[in-house]
Amino acid sequence: VQLQASGGGLVQAGGSLRLSCAASGSGFGINLRGWYRQAPGKQRELVAVIGSDGSANYADSVKGRFTITRNNPVVYLQMNSLQVEDTAVYYCNAIQLGTHYWGQGTQVTVSS
Repeated sequence: VQLQASGGGLVQAGGSLRLSCAASGSGFGINLRGWYRQAPGKQRELVAVIGSDGSANYADSVKGRFTITRNNPVVYLQMNSLQVEDTAVYYCNAIQLGTHYWGQGTQVTVSS
């Protein structure tokens, strides 16, 4: 499974961005797709995850602001009302038969 993320950039606080993650290769057995982020000096953390049935879960810090959707083979993360604290490298993720796959990361920078 190969994952290609795109859509990051620089935005002012209160603005919006949409990230995309396209999967290629064998899609057999992929159930969970998600987004993680890692800010400088911090550990990578889960942002949002979506199951094959469309059910989604979010980190408390992004609930009500971020929305994850999937239209296989692409997963999207719509980010609204962005805050400076959302600045991080965002990584897309897929779990296939218990193995995690990662995209290359895309930088999101929110300025005040």
